[in-house]
Amino acid sequence: MVSLLSDRKQLSVGYSATYRFNLTYKSKNYMSHFGKRRLPVVLFILILPFNCLVAQITHSDNNDGTYINPVIFADFPDPDVIFVADTYYMVSTTMFIFPGVTILKSYDLVNWEYCSNAVPRFDFNPCYNLDGCARYGHGQWATSLKYNNGKFYLLFITLNEGGFICSAEKAEGPWEIRKLPKGFYDPGLFFDDDGRVFVAHGYGKIFITELDKTFAPKSNDSLVYTGDIRDGLEGTHVYKINNYYYLYCTYGGVDGIQVALRSKNIFGPYEQKVVLRDTTKGVNFGVHQGALIRTQTNEWWTLLFVDSGPFGRCPSLHPVTWVDNWPVVGVDGKGVIKYKKPNVGKKYPIKDLPASDEFSDKTLGMQWGWNHNPDSTKWSLTRRPGFLSLETTRVVSKLPEAPNMLTQRIFANYDQTIPTIGTARLEIKNMKDGDVAGLAVFQDPYAFIAVRQNKGSKFLIMVNNGQTVDSVPLNGSTIYLRTIASNSTKKAIFEYSTDNNRFTSLGNELSMKFSLTIFTGNKFCLFNYATYETGGYVDFDWFRMQYGKLIN
Repeated sequence: MVSLLSDRKQLSVGYSATYRFNLTYKSKNYMSHFGKRRLPVVLFILILPFNCLVAQITHSDNNDGTYINPVIFADFPDPDVIFVADTYYMVSTTMFIFPGVTILKSYDLVNWEYCSNAVPRFDFNPCYNLDGCARYGHGQWATSLKYNNGKFYLLFITLNEGGFICSAEKAEGPWEIRKLPKGFYDPGLFFDDDGRVFVAHGYGKIFITELDKTFAPKSNDSLVYTGDIRDGLEGTHVYKINNYYYLYCTYGGVDGIQVALRSKNIFGPYEQKVVLRDTTKGVNFGVHQGALIRTQTNEWWTLLFVDSGPFGRCPSLHPVTWVDNWPVVGVDGKGVIKYKKPNVGKKYPIKDLPASDEFSDKTLGMQWGWNHNPDSTKWSLTRRPGFLSLETTRVVSKLPEAPNMLTQRIFANYDQTIPTIGTARLEIKNMKDGDVAGLAVFQDPYAFIAVRQNKGSKFLIMVNNGQTVDSVPLNGSTIYLRTIASNSTKKAIFEYSTDNNRFTSLGNELSMKFSLTIFTGNKFCLFNYATYETGGYVDFDWFRMQYGKLIN
């Protein structure tokens, strides 16, 4: 069991069995579980067990001029980063989640915020609608982000549909997407000084292809390097520095190796150097694949990612020095854990990426993404203001087939003894027989706690990897569901409450994995699907992501 404080604004905690909390209720975000009344400043004296919920923090800034890795402790893999004007932009892989192709922005490479999701939906194959097929583990893969002549560009491949180019005048969008006549695996787009355009690409063997102004091939693929450390050379990004062309690549995998290839000619010949191979067990083990970055103060950095367990692959920021025109990553051959922040000329405020949502706005927060394309006619933030309404879309047999599953990355705590807690309040009076609505942790395997209606009666069920493990009758029209997930133990449990105070466990533990059949980190998910007939709906009042210590 976990002891929870439902609120975190202006939280002051004493170190005894008695805690004092100053809670300022300035908006709907911090309201009692009895409703959405605006409350004045309230002083609470609560008697709680020693281990209790701690405030949710998603930043890595230590507020003393240093940061800690991973720089974002959540699933933002395959990063590419560019610097435009005074802003750093990062793109990451979202695969089958839409809106997707997430772009973050930062002013100091440490504190990041959402900028846009460049692809709202992907209408190039019915499988993205879960229409008899799916694109789990597929969809948008590693993307190249570039800025040239006043435009931003995103180049990526999907294994089934081919290559795509997105463009926009602002990183915030709107973005235009166009299918290309040819796709390139793990592309590294490059605009040369003379106006020519190239792409580096490949797996194991790295090729260079010249492109025309429409990003179609202008030349044949030229093989420029064959990986010789081991199989799997990939993730190439291209830079021109001090008259050298650099192909910044990785030998991928959990124990990744970051390398640089260099040549005076873009078509080679290239020589190779390992720039980082960190085999130290911990947060930097196998850190690899990402971007080289030059700051406005002429410092050099690299943003890579690390396989961090079931929560996914997390961005990791490391200093770069140059020795004999080779980039050298980290310090003494190792990645850094706690390190001084980049010098960007001034100090910027700490930013937390949002994770909780009271569903007060007319649009979803950019932290959310639908599992495959959504059916926009079956969900609403305006039908009942202040709630997310999810209506069933079509009859399915299990959760992975269900459209309109709303997903969000799980943020790990930097203290890995502290699990991450997702809690949702939902109103269920408008369900139909056969409907299943609840809260999931989704990967392969997956599990959830949910309300199921059968012959007019409602039951709470816990399903683990497709099997119903436990079920209890449910009375009432409001229920609180929560899951407690630990990135370090790789376990998640599920609980329910009728008052958001006392929670009861249901079912058994989910043993979380990072499976390539899904290829994204485990996610918290809100859902409502039909097994008999469509038309039923539920209203999610809020979803909150928090951290908490387990009570023995």
